[in-house]
Amino acid sequence: MTYSTLWLTQIQFFSSLAFMLLFLVIELGLAWVLLYFKLRSFGPDHAAWIAAYRFWVRVFALAFILSFASSLPVLIQFGSLWPKLMDKIGNVAGPLLAAGILSAFIFKSCFLGAMLFGQRHLSERAHALIVFMVALGVAVSSFWLIVLLSWMHTPAGAVMLDDRYQVTAWSGVLFNPALPWYAGLFVLASALTTGFLMLGIVTAQTLRRPIDESGRLVFRTAIWIVAAGVLLQGVMVAGAGSMTAQYQPAKAAATAAYWRSGEPPDLVLFAWPDAASAENRAAWLWRRAGDAWLGRDAEGRLRGLDQFAGMTPPVALTFWSFRLAVAVGLCMALVAWLTLWRARRIHYDPGAFSVAWRHVLMGMTFSGWIMLLAGLAYVLLGAFPYAVNGTVTVSEIAGDTAFDVVLGGYVGYMVFYLLFLAGFFQMLRHIARYGVVPIARRRGRA
Repeated sequence: MTYSTLWLTQIQFFSSLAFMLLFLVIELGLAWVLLYFKLRSFGPDHAAWIAAYRFWVRVFALAFILSFASSLPVLIQFGSLWPKLMDKIGNVAGPLLAAGILSAFIFKSCFLGAMLFGQRHLSERAHALIVFMVALGVAVSSFWLIVLLSWMHTPAGAVMLDDRYQVTAWSGVLFNPALPWYAGLFVLASALTTGFLMLGIVTAQTLRRPIDESGRLVFRTAIWIVAAGVLLQGVMVAGAGSMTAQYQPAKAAATAAYWRSGEPPDLVLFAWPDAASAENRAAWLWRRAGDAWLGRDAEGRLRGLDQFAGMTPPVALTFWSFRLAVAVGLCMALVAWLTLWRARRIHYDPGAFSVAWRHVLMGMTFSGWIMLLAGLAYVLLGAFPYAVNGTVTVSEIAGDTAFDVVLGGYVGYMVFYLLFLAGFFQMLRHIARYGVVPIARRRGRA
């Protein structure tokens, strides 16, 4: 496989995985938000909480369909684009993928229909239990995906024998060093994506009409989710950085644009990393502040990119994808805390904000997606050239598909993805403008 074909193959897989994750994070976040709405409906403001549930369950249902449908191309490409990967890690990946698929069918297939269409045939407590089981199912299904991704970056609990991984301890595989940080980042990305989506939709409604009590409750819930989420996200990023320095020193060096071992460990805030000259052009530095985020050798010396000649990730892409994710996160934190400070003074009524600030909140509706895409690019690009850290490279698991075939498949997938995105945006635009009109059914109501 040529170098250009190899990169196009990675771009195609990244696009499919990213499209699935865009809706999986909304599905995961909304599943638990809907459970919260149901539980709150047992107390005061019953009608308002139920109205909030009925509005957002539509968005959850569509996100579920799109995430489930988009998982199929990911599974197909897992084998078609990387045909030799399962031969090397099948003993680890096979059970994890099977557990993920089984979890999806058990939890979602058994309970989703009752959640969406059986509310009138169940007591409120029974229906709340069903909603909990759906939320649990989404979380369990996502867990296996995160385990596999984190294990490929910190392959613990298995050893390479005869060019194939053999499991020595499933506890090590399941609870590998990267899992807590990757799981925490994914859950918080889900919370932030869902929270800003809710803020943006409710705020958009205020530009057309005054919102009712259910809208104010949704707004209050969302603003507290994002205000807490951005703080916890900072903790998780710091922990993930320390883990990366220990287990992926080349990725840590590329993130810091630290070229030569032994040089002063400056923290490079912004720069243009030049791989040809191994220098950072137009750099903004924080002197002597970068050693905590860099790997060390057995003698305790900082490891620069010069120690990984020929096996370094794309430095500029790794460097900037990380900073884009951080920049979006900081912007989200600023907007979240300013909105919370102002919202408490106006009793969480988004209609009382100025028109300019409401447009700011609307502009942040999909900021969680931008942060997620940048973070995913950083995680995958920083691992290059390895598919499994330190052992299996991307080039040795790739197939021999011709460039034009890969390109044709990529264009076809992108056309469908763009159509699905357009449909999702149109649905959000419609419910933001007109609300949700209940549709009577002979046997239950969604």
